Amino acid sequence: MSSSIPNSDFTNQLEDLLRNFVKEKLELIMREELTNFLQVEQPNTSNSKNGYYQRSLDTRYGKIENLMVPRDREGAFHTALFAPYQRRDGWLEEAIIRMYQSGMSTREVGKFIERIVGSSYSPTTISNITDAAVEDIEKWQKRPLAKRYSVLYLDGLYIRLRRDTVGKEAIYFVLGITEDGYRDILGFYVGGQESSSGWRDILLDLYNRGLHQVLLGVFDGLAGLEEAFLDVYPKADVQRCVIHKVRNTLNKVRKKDQYEMAEDLKAIYRSFTREAALAQFEAFQEKWASKYPREVASWEQDLPVLLTFLSYPSSIRGVIYTTNWIERTNKEIRKRLKPMNSLSNLKAAEKIVYLTLQDLQERWSTRKLKGFASAYTALQDKFKQKYGE
Repeated sequence: MSSSIPNSDFTNQLEDLLRNFVKEKLELIMREELTNFLQVEQPNTSNSKNGYYQRSLDTRYGKIENLMVPRDREGAFHTALFAPYQRRDGWLEEAIIRMYQSGMSTREVGKFIERIVGSSYSPTTISNITDAAVEDIEKWQKRPLAKRYSVLYLDGLYIRLRRDTVGKEAIYFVLGITEDGYRDILGFYVGGQESSSGWRDILLDLYNRGLHQVLLGVFDGLAGLEEAFLDVYPKADVQRCVIHKVRNTLNKVRKKDQYEMAEDLKAIYRSFTREAALAQFEAFQEKWASKYPREVASWEQDLPVLLTFLSYPSSIRGVIYTTNWIERTNKEIRKRLKPMNSLSNLKAAEKIVYLTLQDLQERWSTRKLKGFASAYTALQDKFKQKYGE
């Protein structure tokens, strides 16, 4: 007659075996560490082994009780596996930071940790742990920047932030494309309502951190933003986001005309040359000016900054005619913030944004944007034309 072991008992047995295995290996490593310490670092002293002391250690495999830590007579030896008063091996802090980064509140993280470890972690404790992980936010925000960036994308999003009461405030983002075609978050700035004066301050901060030469700025039609950008980078070109312009136009057009007008607008910005685009605009103007005079006049007024991308290499036009690249970054931030109805304070907002951006930076560090390799020489020529070097 066969007997079966309940799943829960079987799982517990496996966990016990794993913990015991880890305990044995940790103790073996520490014994070897002490032997090496006495033979290599203190070979000519009277120092020697002096038994063990017991302690507990929380690990990702569970809590290890009665861990036998070797010691020397002079108390000079310390294992490299953990600090003398450390009670966790670092995995828990990392897990807390990852959960917080994913959008869980400090209270939710605390409850989850209590379920898996059995220890109670208050929201304040969780907040302190995440504080320790991002002590370098200010240092990161003030880090020196490269002298040149081929492209700067500017965009913002609104979050619900608590300052006595809950209100919507902007997060400003600046995404740069290096000379070699790699994406780089240059900075983010939380607070207030998005404005051209706010952007001017941010651009001045970038300049003061060493970014002196830019070929192209890409952003939407926020009033005064173009002037603010050119105040700081007067030799740069400006590209107004074509996709934003198309959407705004179609929103003012009757539904029955939207598809046809969208196709006519597409013929403009998908032209291969500026001359061809202008010819397509003339046809667009002739067709729609009598029915939608304001919308057509708006395109005519903005056409110079909507077609800037056509003076750049064709291999990168699909990247620079719209703010889609930075909007994808904003979408990632929104996804992390979505579980939270509102953020408790400015510091909480900065922590989540920073941790998310560091994840993105790590992913981008080995991924050059398509088309920039073949455009490199042409972009260098543009830098020389604009900046004389």
